[in-house]
Amino acid sequence: MSSPATAPPAPNNLKRVVAASLVGTTIEWYDFFLYGSAAALVFNKLFFPESDPLVGTLLSFLTYAVGFAARPVGALVFGHYGDRLGRKKLLVLSLLMMGGATFAIGLLPTHATIGSAAPVLLTVLRLVQGFALGGEWGGAVLLVSEHGDAKRRGFWASWPQTGAPAGQLLATGVLSALTALLSDSALGTWGWRIPFLLSGVLVILGLWIRLSVDESPVFKAALAHAAEREATDGRAEKMPLVAVLRHHWRDVLIAMGARMAENISYYVITAFILVYATTSAELSKQTALNAVLVASAVHFTVIPLWGALSDRVGRRPVYLVGAVGVALWMFPFFALIDSRSFGGLLLAVTVGLIFHGAMYAPQAAFFAEMFATRMRYSGASIGAQFSSVAAGAPAPLIATALLADFGTSTPISLYVIAAALLTVLAIVCAKETRSRDLADVESGTGRLAAAEAETLPADARTV
Repeated sequence: MSSPATAPPAPNNLKRVVAASLVGTTIEWYDFFLYGSAAALVFNKLFFPESDPLVGTLLSFLTYAVGFAARPVGALVFGHYGDRLGRKKLLVLSLLMMGGATFAIGLLPTHATIGSAAPVLLTVLRLVQGFALGGEWGGAVLLVSEHGDAKRRGFWASWPQTGAPAGQLLATGVLSALTALLSDSALGTWGWRIPFLLSGVLVILGLWIRLSVDESPVFKAALAHAAEREATDGRAEKMPLVAVLRHHWRDVLIAMGARMAENISYYVITAFILVYATTSAELSKQTALNAVLVASAVHFTVIPLWGALSDRVGRRPVYLVGAVGVALWMFPFFALIDSRSFGGLLLAVTVGLIFHGAMYAPQAAFFAEMFATRMRYSGASIGAQFSSVAAGAPAPLIATALLADFGTSTPISLYVIAAALLTVLAIVCAKETRSRDLADVESGTGRLAAAEAETLPADARTV
């Protein structure tokens, strides 16, 4: 008999949970990617006008990377309270923080108005964005994973992952429209503010949907069990982070390794490409934005398909297809862009994002299945976000620096291939998680039960 935590939920309730997670992650990724696109296209002139254009772009990407540095801190804070208070409350807070910071960027004076204070304020707001996003991802994917049934967890949990391409689609679409409608002068003077201010409207929509869903049933069951134990022995649980690092350190390292190729390839394909296409390939901003726009739509479509496939064949095989595919595609990727045609650019970005989707789609269920319920938010968030400091944060910076130093795409391709090799190694070392029941820890069975028990005082544990 299925436990209440693992029984298939009512279809309408599950769809509402998926919609809430998807809308929220779309808005948060819209805010995050909007900054990346603006950093590549206009922030170098607005906030670093005294630098050489390519140096200004590097400085602009440096503020972009700062957001990644704040993501592990967000993962620690949101993970801790998410495992103690619940997934839903923390998701509402992360949405408010991200949306508020993005709206404030739209009101920010530029270097021409307040001088060096402008990039400082920009960096502070970027830190807030990164902190919020560090807590968003874990909560969103866990809310869906813990509501859905095990047989289709890969499919349902992949939907919050589509928030990344949806946010990229929305951010790139707005910038593309503004680039087409406004002159370069108007875009640089006031037009760039519009997509940032639009975030305020989107946050209101996201909050309305996100507040309408219930807390994770798996978490509520675990919380009830913890309260019962505390009432019995009179002692509270230990910090989830301690149990994660003691029992799940191997899983945390695997998650970090798994994200290397996924994270680096994504930001090379979607953020750095705006620099490479408009400088080395001498294509227009509009052409580059349109290619990313169309490819993001394809990316959105294939992620649930890859997620469904992971339910049939396992998380590891699908992930490996993506990592190997990205590695093999890098040299053709830049060769197609160097053809200086829209068709070549579109094919390069689209195929790259299809392979990326094979890694990104099963990631949500894969990471959730690695950790016990009362430490799952902490474990999944730490594994996912700590790697972003070494992977996604410096990726556009490293790619731009390599291009500036060598004047060719070859070292950039080798950089992505090296990341793919690390990811392949991590996945080979991982165990398949497809058949795991997220409520095993509640019934005291399964591998995760021992780790769950670590959150209890020593005299409260049972054998």
